Amino acid sequence: MNDYHINVFYSEKNGCYIADIPDLKYCSAHGSSTLEAVKQVEIAKAAWLDAAREQGKPIPPPRYRPAIYHLGP
Repeated sequence: MNDYHINVFYSEKNGCYIADIPDLKYCSAHGSSTLEAVKQVEIAKAAWLDAAREQGKPIPPPRYRPAIYHLGP
């Protein structure tokens, strides 16, 4: 499957999970769980792509990014 990479992390400052798509500038969303954040960013992705198409703006191709895990303090 060739789709956009999604980052998900918890924001202590905002008290919620944040999901963003690095390839789509400013495309992000939040939710009370990781699943909710991903569902919301999928909605944001569709809106981002629709707006880019309507405005004739370039749509960047998805790029693979390996998972990076933080394993300690």
